[in-house]
Amino acid sequence: MKYLIVNADDYGADVCRNQGIAKAVAAGVVTSISVLVNGLAFDDALARLPAWQGRGVSVGLHVNLSEGYPVCKGLAVLPDEHGCFRGKSSTHKLLMQKGNQELEREVAQEIEAQIGLLESKGIKIIHLDGHQHVHVFPVVIGAAVRAARRHGITWLRIPEETATVAIISDDSSCPDHLPDRGKANYDHVEVLRREADIFSRLAAAARPFLKGSGIRTTDHFRGLYLKSRLSFPRLEELLNDLPAGITELMVHPGRAPAGPGQGPFATFSNMDREGELDVLLDPILLNILKEKDVFLTPYPETRP
Repeated sequence: MKYLIVNADDYGADVCRNQGIAKAVAAGVVTSISVLVNGLAFDDALARLPAWQGRGVSVGLHVNLSEGYPVCKGLAVLPDEHGCFRGKSSTHKLLMQKGNQELEREVAQEIEAQIGLLESKGIKIIHLDGHQHVHVFPVVIGAAVRAARRHGITWLRIPEETATVAIISDDSSCPDHLPDRGKANYDHVEVLRREADIFSRLAAAARPFLKGSGIRTTDHFRGLYLKSRLSFPRLEELLNDLPAGITELMVHPGRAPAGPGQGPFATFSNMDREGELDVLLDPILLNILKEKDVFLTPYPETRP
């Protein structure tokens, strides 16, 4: 049997992302969501969660250590001099450190604070993953697993994925023969691909931390190599090759704002997100899933 969890990341980042994710949930395509508790639209996000959980939609925590402001007060290493997280690149470098006990302590405190905030709103957390996959970095994975165990969170994302030819082949043209705009797109895709390779290797190294913990992960993961590139043909190709078992597909649907965004999450909602939403809302998708005997599901504990 082939089961597919379609998980929308970054719920709570801003109102436009919330609106897009809500549309995909209402369409029955997104079966699971991950919440950014320090997002600018966290309060807006909360309004929908009880009803979604009542319908069996999985709700997880999207651990964020890189953008916006920490939930935990008094941190000295994770934030910058303005009290804000340091951004993607700087945070990733920081989280690759080993042996920094103060950093490890602050990571554990912030994860605990983010879990506590979501639980304090009456939300049962089913799964845990990381914004920009911070949860599988060396400094974080141990603290993430321990926090999940303390709070009875039974699932944790391991974003380990192989870059298949089917997913990447249409971007493999030689850049020397591309026009300027095409070369820029090629370079962007190459950056995303290298980034996905790094995340997948970190995920593989993090997997042993789950052994004996009681924390589960899905049999398969997809979505690293489709970031900002989800199209209907690519999605159909992915479904053609879907293996047996439970697969999590990471998606980022949203609405594009009418004007420029504000604050640390200003770039979260854009036309790429709206394009991804259009793919997920295509009425043909549910028929294709049925034809391929792929069953949409939330995480098993939340099935009605």
